[in-house]
Amino acid sequence: MSSRTLLTEAEIATALAELPHWRRAGIGDSISRTAEAADFPAAIRVVVAVAEQAERLDHHPDIDIRWRTLTFVLSTHSAGGLTSLDFQLAALIDQAFDGV
Repeated sequence: MSSRTLLTEAEIATALAELPHWRRAGIGDSISRTAEAADFPAAIRVVVAVAEQAERLDHHPDIDIRWRTLTFVLSTHSAGGLTSLDFQLAALIDQAFDGV
């Protein structure tokens, strides 16, 4: 299966169960995580770490920065919904938060 193939509802549920910080609004085509860093510089370090991984994967999140609060939204727009790339990047975003 291609990393840009839409996941089934069962596959999405399984993937979300492995990523407890991530949420899906209803049966939407995206997942999101909001978290706070210790301070603004730490939040920017998270964003930089995520940017490097996003470039490597050629898969880029929507990012909202509000002082030290970051919200990441993931969806594979070219596929029209959620793919394994979204969950792969979600795990890497979790690692970026763990690293600051």
